[in-house]
Amino acid sequence: MPSILQINGWRFFFYANENNEPPHIHVSKGDADCKYWLYPKKFDIKEAYSYNCSLSEKRQIRKIIFEHFDYIISEYNKFHKK
Repeated sequence: MPSILQINGWRFFFYANENNEPPHIHVSKGDADCKYWLYPKKFDIKEAYSYNCSLSEKRQIRKIIFEHFDYIISEYNKFHKK
């Protein structure tokens, strides 16, 4: 599970065994964990799940994802060879 970003203690990463899923990113910090679906054509994201993430943490994560959206999509495609 390669990490592609480490920002403000948040680790952004992919799992290797999820090839059948649409583009997404996992994010964790301490005991907080979440996953966001990525919609490149719409430049949008949607929370798939979250565990132990406050609303302010979710806002921070969303902001980071949008700031690095193209990079995340590019790394996702490289990792999953799309």
